[in-house]
Amino acid sequence: MATPRVILIVIDSMGIGELPDAASYGDAGSDTLGHIAHAVPLAVPTLRRMGLARVANIGGASPAPIGAFGRMAEASAGKDSVTGHWELAGVVLDRPFPTFPQGFPADLMREFERRIGRRALGNKAASGTAIIDQLGPEHLRTGSPIVYTSADSVFQIAAHEAVMSVAELYDACSVAFDLAVLGLGLGRVIARPFEGTPGHFVRTSRRRDFAQLPPRQTLLDRLAAAGQPVVGIGKVEDLFAGRGVTRAVHTTSDAHGFDVLRAELGSTAHGLVFANLVDSDTLYGHRNDVAGYAANLERCDAGISDILTRLRPADLLVVTADHGNDPTTPSTDHSREHVPLLIAGRNVPAGVDLGTRPTFADLGQTLAELFGVPALEHGRSFLSALQ
Repeated sequence: MATPRVILIVIDSMGIGELPDAASYGDAGSDTLGHIAHAVPLAVPTLRRMGLARVANIGGASPAPIGAFGRMAEASAGKDSVTGHWELAGVVLDRPFPTFPQGFPADLMREFERRIGRRALGNKAASGTAIIDQLGPEHLRTGSPIVYTSADSVFQIAAHEAVMSVAELYDACSVAFDLAVLGLGLGRVIARPFEGTPGHFVRTSRRRDFAQLPPRQTLLDRLAAAGQPVVGIGKVEDLFAGRGVTRAVHTTSDAHGFDVLRAELGSTAHGLVFANLVDSDTLYGHRNDVAGYAANLERCDAGISDILTRLRPADLLVVTADHGNDPTTPSTDHSREHVPLLIAGRNVPAGVDLGTRPTFADLGQTLAELFGVPALEHGRSFLSALQ
């Protein structure tokens, strides 16, 4: 049997309909792809060929799938990127990371300010672009970084690159990591550098995520221990705190992500090539930009079409997501949704319906079996359906 190579693409926030417990997260009725497709007819022929129209309410043509298709429910508590990616790799959390919708405790903020030597602005739940527009001018005058959170378990720090260098911003994130992640169990700290002038602020590509270490062994750990390459593209390395990633390439956009994927298909002969495409979430979902989200999905579809032409006989291409982010709702936060499970490869039987998997970890367990590494703690393999 040829040594496996798996290309795993996570289109960040590409949810396909509410989970049964969505109401308890404030997400009743959310359907990221369904609502986008209702507003903007989606030209995603490759994803349709992979079976997307069989599992998502996107209307239009539903051609015979070229491979296996299904959808996955999130078993973990939560709806953020760290939780979703960890579950894809076999770790299911029984409790969500803590959130701070009223802002972080005053004593934590005092200590944060003392350690970084600057006062902080904000300290509230907010849309990232909105709070930069609101507090950016004061930040320019005072040099005080902007601290904010969301419905997710995040401590976000925004700073203008001309006021606070990226290196200084990362140092401030390290302080926040010590206080909020190690101290309070928060999921992650995010650096949000931006540039521009009042009314025209733009976030730059030098965002970094500083996440907790996974509490248990992940698929990435098992593969790396077995000597398999694990290439993390985009924010994958950050979400796993670097563990189990043998090589990482950070990207500036989804277009750059596809450039890196193409390069990796030419140089990485086996192992896991794991890419996160974040633009749909960061640039469009969180900004409730329905047309922009649709256009980005169409660009991703074209990129996936190209990847399909580059697959080797034993390769497996998996396209999925980590949560939802319905841009048609008043909320700008993530949404608790099913995610698609689309799998193609020359050896994958056409038209295999994988049904609704009870956990994202079913994918991780399947890949563990494919690579012949020890089984993960969670998930049930469906590899036999692909052979």
